[in-house]
Amino acid sequence: MSKPTLFTCPSPALLHLYDVSSSIVVIIDVLRATSTIATALHNGAIEIIPVDSVPDCIRIGKELDCITAGERDGKIAEGLQYGNSPFEYPTEFIAGKTLVLTTTNGTKLLHMAHSRGAKEIITGSFPNITSVCNYLLSKNINVILGCAAWKDKVNIEDTLFAGAVINRLKENFTLECDYSQMAESLYLTAKDDLYGFMKERNATHYHRLTNYGLEKDIRYCLTNDGAPSLPVYVDGKLVNKI
Repeated sequence: MSKPTLFTCPSPALLHLYDVSSSIVVIIDVLRATSTIATALHNGAIEIIPVDSVPDCIRIGKELDCITAGERDGKIAEGLQYGNSPFEYPTEFIAGKTLVLTTTNGTKLLHMAHSRGAKEIITGSFPNITSVCNYLLSKNINVILGCAAWKDKVNIEDTLFAGAVINRLKENFTLECDYSQMAESLYLTAKDDLYGFMKERNATHYHRLTNYGLEKDIRYCLTNDGAPSLPVYVDGKLVNKI
Protein backbone atom coordinates (compact mmCIF):
# COMPACT_ATOMS: atom_id res chain seq x y z
CA MET A 1 0.00 0.00 0.00
CA SER A 2 1.50 3.32 -1.06
CA LYS A 3 1.97 6.12 1.41
CA PRO A 4 0.24 9.49 1.00
CA THR A 5 2.39 12.39 -0.16
CA LEU A 6 3.53 15.37 1.87
CA PHE A 7 4.59 18.65 0.28
CA THR A 8 5.63 21.96 1.82
CA CYS A 9 4.56 25.16 0.09
CA PRO A 10 6.94 27.91 1.26
CA SER A 11 4.76 30.88 0.26
CA PRO A 12 1.16 31.68 -0.73
CA ALA A 13 2.59 32.91 -4.04
CA LEU A 14 3.45 29.29 -4.89
CA LEU A 15 0.23 27.59 -3.80
CA HIS A 16 -0.95 27.28 -7.40
CA LEU A 17 1.85 24.75 -8.00
CA TYR A 18 0.29 22.20 -5.63
CA ASP A 19 -2.74 19.93 -5.94
CA VAL A 20 -4.71 21.15 -2.96
CA SER A 21 -7.92 19.43 -4.10
CA SER A 22 -6.63 16.02 -3.01
CA SER A 23 -4.94 17.18 0.18
CA ILE A 24 -5.36 18.36 3.72
CA VAL A 25 -3.84 21.82 3.75
CA VAL A 26 -2.24 22.88 7.03
CA ILE A 27 -2.18 26.66 7.32
CA ILE A 28 0.99 27.71 9.16
CA ASP A 29 1.40 31.24 10.47
CA VAL A 30 3.48 30.72 13.60
CA LEU A 31 3.95 34.42 14.43
CA ARG A 32 1.16 34.76 15.30
CA ALA A 33 -2.17 33.93 13.64
CA THR A 34 -2.27 30.16 13.89
CA SER A 35 -0.76 30.20 17.39
CA THR A 36 -3.49 32.62 18.47
CA ILE A 37 -6.20 30.55 16.76
CA ALA A 38 -5.04 27.41 18.58
CA THR A 39 -4.96 29.29 21.88
CA ALA A 40 -8.38 30.94 21.59
CA LEU A 41 -10.05 27.64 20.67
CA HIS A 42 -8.19 25.74 23.39
CA ASN A 43 -9.38 28.37 25.88
CA GLY A 44 -13.00 27.84 24.93
CA ALA A 45 -13.87 30.05 21.97
CA ILE A 46 -16.91 28.61 20.20
CA GLU A 47 -15.57 29.44 16.77
CA ILE A 48 -13.24 31.75 14.89
CA ILE A 49 -14.33 33.33 11.61
CA PRO A 50 -11.24 34.14 9.52
CA VAL A 51 -11.74 36.96 7.02
CA ASP A 52 -9.53 38.62 4.42
CA SER A 53 -10.13 42.29 5.13
CA VAL A 54 -10.52 44.69 8.02
CA PRO A 55 -13.84 46.08 6.66
CA ASP A 56 -15.27 42.55 6.47
CA CYS A 57 -14.08 41.89 10.00
CA ILE A 58 -15.83 45.02 11.29
CA ARG A 59 -19.02 44.30 9.33
CA ILE A 60 -19.34 40.68 10.46
CA GLY A 61 -18.52 41.66 14.03
CA LYS A 62 -21.43 44.09 14.03
CA GLU A 63 -23.79 41.62 12.36
CA LEU A 64 -23.02 38.86 14.85
CA ASP A 65 -22.30 41.08 17.84
CA CYS A 66 -19.00 39.32 18.49
CA ILE A 67 -15.34 40.10 19.09
CA THR A 68 -13.36 41.58 16.20
CA ALA A 69 -9.63 41.17 16.10
CA GLY A 70 -6.68 41.32 13.80
CA GLU A 71 -3.44 42.93 12.78
CA ARG A 72 -1.71 44.53 9.88
CA ASP A 73 2.08 44.56 9.90
CA GLY A 74 2.15 43.23 13.48
CA LYS A 75 -0.06 45.91 15.06
CA ILE A 76 -3.76 45.99 15.92
CA ALA A 77 -5.61 47.02 12.78
CA GLU A 78 -7.47 50.32 12.94
CA GLY A 79 -11.14 49.83 13.74
CA LEU A 80 -10.73 46.46 15.45
CA GLN A 81 -11.08 45.75 19.15
CA TYR A 82 -8.22 43.34 19.74
CA GLY A 83 -4.97 42.21 18.19
CA ASN A 84 -3.24 38.99 17.26
CA SER A 85 -1.53 38.08 20.52
CA PRO A 86 -2.39 34.71 22.09
CA PHE A 87 -2.23 36.40 25.48
CA GLU A 88 -5.28 38.50 24.62
CA TYR A 89 -7.52 35.42 24.68
CA PRO A 90 -7.46 33.77 28.12
CA THR A 91 -10.30 31.45 29.09
CA GLU A 92 -12.04 34.03 31.27
CA PHE A 93 -12.31 36.34 28.26
CA ILE A 94 -12.85 34.12 25.22
CA ALA A 95 -14.76 31.08 26.52
CA GLY A 96 -18.16 30.74 24.88
CA LYS A 97 -17.54 33.58 22.41
CA THR A 98 -17.09 33.97 18.66
CA LEU A 99 -14.01 35.74 17.31
CA VAL A 100 -13.79 37.35 13.86
CA LEU A 101 -10.12 37.50 12.89
CA THR A 102 -8.10 39.04 10.06
CA THR A 103 -4.31 38.90 9.77
CA THR A 104 -1.69 40.00 7.28
CA ASN A 105 -0.76 36.53 6.03
CA GLY A 106 -2.52 33.57 7.64
CA THR A 107 -6.16 34.33 6.87
CA LYS A 108 -5.19 35.23 3.29
CA LEU A 109 -3.60 31.80 2.73
CA LEU A 110 -6.56 30.01 4.31
CA HIS A 111 -8.97 31.64 1.88
CA MET A 112 -6.66 30.88 -1.04
CA ALA A 113 -6.59 27.20 -0.10
CA HIS A 114 -10.37 27.15 0.26
CA SER A 115 -10.94 28.86 -3.08
CA ARG A 116 -8.71 26.28 -4.78
CA GLY A 117 -10.83 23.44 -3.43
CA ALA A 118 -8.70 22.06 -0.61
CA LYS A 119 -10.00 18.71 0.54
CA GLU A 120 -9.72 19.87 4.14
CA ILE A 121 -8.11 22.82 5.93
CA ILE A 122 -6.66 22.88 9.44
CA THR A 123 -4.33 25.34 11.14
CA GLY A 124 -1.04 24.44 12.76
CA SER A 125 1.50 26.01 15.10
CA PHE A 126 3.94 24.88 17.75
CA PRO A 127 1.31 25.35 20.52
CA ASN A 128 -0.80 22.61 18.88
CA ILE A 129 1.82 20.59 16.99
CA THR A 130 1.06 17.22 18.57
CA SER A 131 -2.67 17.54 17.87
CA VAL A 132 -1.90 18.42 14.25
CA CYS A 133 0.52 15.53 13.77
CA ASN A 134 -1.83 13.00 15.36
CA TYR A 135 -4.66 14.17 13.14
CA LEU A 136 -2.60 13.97 9.95
CA LEU A 137 -1.52 10.44 10.87
CA SER A 138 -5.12 9.40 11.53
CA LYS A 139 -6.37 10.76 8.20
CA ASN A 140 -3.68 9.08 6.10
CA ILE A 141 -4.25 11.24 3.01
CA ASN A 142 -2.05 13.69 1.09
CA VAL A 143 -0.83 16.74 3.04
CA ILE A 144 0.34 20.18 2.01
CA LEU A 145 2.06 22.19 4.71
CA GLY A 146 1.21 25.75 3.68
CA CYS A 147 3.50 28.43 5.05
CA ALA A 148 1.79 31.82 5.28
CA ALA A 149 5.19 33.54 5.00
CA TRP A 150 5.32 37.36 5.18
CA LYS A 151 3.68 39.19 2.27
CA ASP A 152 4.63 36.24 0.05
CA LYS A 153 8.27 36.30 1.20
CA VAL A 154 9.51 33.03 2.74
CA ASN A 155 10.15 33.21 6.48
CA ILE A 156 12.10 31.15 8.99
CA GLU A 157 9.46 30.41 11.64
CA ASP A 158 6.86 28.82 9.34
CA THR A 159 9.60 26.75 7.71
CA LEU A 160 10.75 25.60 11.16
CA PHE A 161 7.25 24.41 12.03
CA ALA A 162 6.92 22.57 8.74
CA GLY A 163 10.25 20.91 9.46
CA ALA A 164 9.13 19.89 12.93
CA VAL A 165 6.00 18.25 11.52
CA ILE A 166 8.00 16.48 8.83
CA ASN A 167 10.48 15.22 11.42
CA ARG A 168 7.61 13.55 13.25
CA LEU A 169 5.68 12.23 10.24
CA LYS A 170 8.22 11.45 7.53
CA GLU A 171 8.11 7.67 8.00
CA ASN A 172 4.39 7.70 7.19
CA PHE A 173 4.46 9.88 4.06
CA THR A 174 6.19 9.97 0.70
CA LEU A 175 8.41 13.06 0.56
CA GLU A 176 9.06 14.13 -3.02
CA CYS A 177 9.65 17.74 -2.14
CA ASP A 178 12.98 19.51 -1.80
CA TYR A 179 11.52 22.23 0.39
CA SER A 180 10.29 19.62 2.87
CA GLN A 181 13.83 18.27 3.10
CA MET A 182 15.17 21.79 3.56
CA ALA A 183 12.58 22.55 6.23
CA GLU A 184 13.48 19.47 8.25
CA SER A 185 17.20 20.25 7.97
CA LEU A 186 16.58 23.77 9.26
CA TYR A 187 14.47 22.45 12.12
CA LEU A 188 17.11 19.89 13.14
CA THR A 189 19.67 22.70 13.29
CA ALA A 190 17.40 24.90 15.40
CA LYS A 191 15.36 22.48 17.52
CA ASP A 192 17.29 22.81 20.77
CA ASP A 193 16.58 26.55 20.98
CA LEU A 194 14.11 27.84 18.41
CA TYR A 195 13.97 31.30 19.96
CA GLY A 196 17.75 31.59 20.07
CA PHE A 197 17.97 30.42 16.48
CA MET A 198 15.47 33.06 15.32
CA LYS A 199 17.43 35.73 17.17
CA GLU A 200 20.86 34.57 16.00
CA ARG A 201 19.77 34.33 12.36
CA ASN A 202 18.19 37.80 12.39
CA ALA A 203 14.76 36.48 11.43
CA THR A 204 12.75 39.38 10.06
CA HIS A 205 9.61 38.62 12.03
CA TYR A 206 11.65 38.21 15.21
CA HIS A 207 12.86 41.78 14.78
CA ARG A 208 9.44 43.07 13.76
CA LEU A 209 7.72 41.74 16.88
CA THR A 210 10.63 42.42 19.23
CA ASN A 211 10.49 46.06 18.20
CA TYR A 212 6.89 46.09 19.47
CA GLY A 213 7.96 44.57 22.80
CA LEU A 214 6.49 41.15 21.98
CA GLU A 215 9.30 38.82 23.04
CA LYS A 216 6.85 36.94 25.29
CA ASP A 217 4.62 36.27 22.29
CA ILE A 218 7.52 34.94 20.24
CA ARG A 219 8.65 32.56 22.98
CA TYR A 220 5.11 31.25 23.48
CA CYS A 221 4.57 30.77 19.74
CA LEU A 222 7.76 28.68 19.49
CA THR A 223 6.84 26.36 22.40
CA ASN A 224 5.24 22.96 21.85
CA ASP A 225 1.73 22.05 22.98
CA GLY A 226 0.71 25.03 25.08
CA ALA A 227 -2.71 24.99 23.37
CA PRO A 228 -3.43 21.44 22.16
CA SER A 229 -6.51 22.20 20.07
CA LEU A 230 -7.27 21.11 16.50
CA PRO A 231 -8.69 24.03 14.49
CA VAL A 232 -10.61 22.71 11.46
CA TYR A 233 -12.19 24.98 8.85
CA VAL A 234 -15.86 24.07 8.43
CA ASP A 235 -18.54 26.19 6.75
CA GLY A 236 -16.48 29.37 6.91
CA LYS A 237 -15.47 28.92 10.55
CA LEU A 238 -12.59 27.41 12.48
CA VAL A 239 -13.81 25.07 15.21
CA ASN A 240 -11.94 22.89 17.67
CA LYS A 241 -12.26 19.20 16.78
CA ILE A 242 -10.72 18.01 20.04
